[in-house]
Amino acid sequence: MKVIQTISDLKAELKAQRLANKSVGLVPTMGALHAGHASLVTRSLTENDVTVVSIFVNPTQFNDKNDLAKYPRTLENDCKLLQSVFEIFINKELIAFAPSVEEVYPEPDTRQFSYPPTDEVMEGGFRPGHFNGVCQVVSKLFMMTEPDRAYFGEKDFQQIAVIRRMVEDLKFPLEICPCPIVREEDGLALSSRNTLLSPAERKIALTISQTLFASQNYAKNHTLAETKQWVIDTINAVEGLEVQYYEIVDGNSLLSLNTWDDSDYIVGCITVFCGAIPVRLIDNIKYKSC
Repeated sequence: MKVIQTISDLKAELKAQRLANKSVGLVPTMGALHAGHASLVTRSLTENDVTVVSIFVNPTQFNDKNDLAKYPRTLENDCKLLQSVFEIFINKELIAFAPSVEEVYPEPDTRQFSYPPTDEVMEGGFRPGHFNGVCQVVSKLFMMTEPDRAYFGEKDFQQIAVIRRMVEDLKFPLEICPCPIVREEDGLALSSRNTLLSPAERKIALTISQTLFASQNYAKNHTLAETKQWVIDTINAVEGLEVQYYEIVDGNSLLSLNTWDDSDYIVGCITVFCGAIPVRLIDNIKYKSC
């Protein structure tokens, strides 16, 4: 495994790999890697000759400076996890790309991306500028690496939809590969932010996934509106949890639905604040899959 910190070194390395007709997979991350990230890396290593894992906490997608400041940064441990994943693969290449902010943004990125309604609802409504920042950094990574495939976890369900729109808009010649949510044994969705939870907060956070799973059965005998309200009320009833939003949407357009018959692909997307110093946790559940 190689650790590269500059764009010029990354491009030089990938140029040599491409001259050997090797395929390239990209796994964009903000570090603080866990088993969920490992599953993305494993899939990329399986499907490509060369895998680039970017480790970069992107400042342009944070609309809260405190959130940016407290986001975990664990490069040494991240590289150890990547090495443990990589060691079982033969005749593959793994690159950890860990640039500085100055390397990625030598000057301010003034590009504006707009993909309504996909980037306006849910996260887009509560985090102004978030998806513009996501598109800025992901488009930069695509231009740096020119991957054949890029891998994203479905925990960030809306992010994948926005990135698909960007890929279509900018005509990037690559495949977006969504990967299933990886959960702890008790069901909690793996997240880098979970490391910010105290043991007591980690315990109550489990209510989020438990309620979403239970809502799949609840939905069989209740309307969409009743199901949505039941999820919100159940989670808010737990001291230390506060639902920021819960929307039941079409899995393609991300537009809110009124009835279960409005779509063949229905997903519930939630964001919950957990703890006294709130940690923002996201999750989602599928009610119908096309």
